[in-house]
Amino acid sequence: MKYSKITQKDIDALISILGKSKVYTGDEINEDFSHDELAAKKLYPDVLLEVNTAEEVSKVMKYANDNNIPVTPRGQGTGLVGSAVAIHGGIMMSLCKMNNILEMDDSNMTLTVESGVLLMDIISYLDGTGYFYAPDPGEKSATIGGNINTNAGGMRAMKYGVTRENILGLEIVYPNGEIDSLGGKIVKTSSGYSIKNLIIGSEGTLAIVTKAILKLFPVPKFNISLLVPFPSLEKAIEAVPIILRSKIIPTALEFTEREAILNTEKYIGKKFPHNTADAYLILTFDGNTKTELEEAYEKVAHTCLDAGAIDVFISNTPERNESIWSARGTFLEAIKASTTELDECDVVVPRDKIAEFIKFSHALSKEYNVQIRSFGHAGDGNLHIYVLKDDLDEKTWKKTLNDVFERLYSRTREIGGQVSGEHGIGYAKIPYLKESIKTTGMKISRGIKEVFDPKIILNPGKIVEI
Repeated sequence: MKYSKITQKDIDALISILGKSKVYTGDEINEDFSHDELAAKKLYPDVLLEVNTAEEVSKVMKYANDNNIPVTPRGQGTGLVGSAVAIHGGIMMSLCKMNNILEMDDSNMTLTVESGVLLMDIISYLDGTGYFYAPDPGEKSATIGGNINTNAGGMRAMKYGVTRENILGLEIVYPNGEIDSLGGKIVKTSSGYSIKNLIIGSEGTLAIVTKAILKLFPVPKFNISLLVPFPSLEKAIEAVPIILRSKIIPTALEFTEREAILNTEKYIGKKFPHNTADAYLILTFDGNTKTELEEAYEKVAHTCLDAGAIDVFISNTPERNESIWSARGTFLEAIKASTTELDECDVVVPRDKIAEFIKFSHALSKEYNVQIRSFGHAGDGNLHIYVLKDDLDEKTWKKTLNDVFERLYSRTREIGGQVSGEHGIGYAKIPYLKESIKTTGMKISRGIKEVFDPKIILNPGKIVEI
């Protein structure tokens, strides 16, 4: 697509909309805004804007639409696929100042927030209220708008669902500047196409989310975790379907390998409860009676031991639970700290194929002489596979990464998986998405983009190429 270049006339117009203090150009734009956590490309917008209200977003979008200027919406920039990078320059719109918690509705068990509110602030706000917001992605410094745009999953998705299942309503701004409300404080609807659910996971390519109504749950009275070491990853993953067939649904069911735990111990300076097994399952259960919980975890503990577990460590105090799950939450940061650069393959595969896929990644590690680390959500088959650069030179790194990714994504397709489980497509994973979706499906995706955004100005170059 060909877009208009930003001129001083445009800068002046944007200043008239927002005020000079919220418009940044040239050296005023911090380097952080040139990339996200992927950091593969560093591309600056021509102008960075801070917005405070949906009305300001609306005015900016109307101006951009009328003048054919691309707009990249951005939260905290914690993504891993380049969704918040201004690859076509133009306007970058930061929604981080839209960070107000607007209303807690006890009767409807909802929390209404602006899109720039951090996940960690939602957790803090709800502490002591008797309610919690269920989605639990590892990156707590992400904005709720970012979670919505990627349909983030996290560690409690198995029992409570991903972001899409926990958003009741949205306020959005379309590319032409029109403000709309979707859904509301209702728990079900059969009223035509679900535009709300289409927006969730669209990575800011169809509309800009400015407000969200979150579903809340009462805090369970009791919770307990199990740390289960296994002699091999195959043994650990073989136990997963057996656990699920027992008709007990854990709140979370994670897997990791020993290397990720050792990285984490070094990173946080604390010992994990156990670190000598090849692989681990980490489970948590919640409920409202001790009896209910004890029956669940005892049954699962015996199931794991029968399936070949080395031992089962029961964590039944808040302090012990915190030590396990806080470590799990820093796996990625620990792996990042252990290398010079990395990139991620965020695939989702059938649960019975997890061990096969991880074993395949081990073979690639040896074949290409590159470190590959992994952990993920055993309960839903979402795997996080990280390829580490270490001391490879840039040319070798790019070729190795491309070759390894081609092999990983090809195997994903072969075993019935999908390109991304929760981190999205951005610009980085478009080639792999195109290979995994049939021609008609990709044509429909492009058509959806063109209906919402005929001029292709909103976050262009992400998810689909037009």
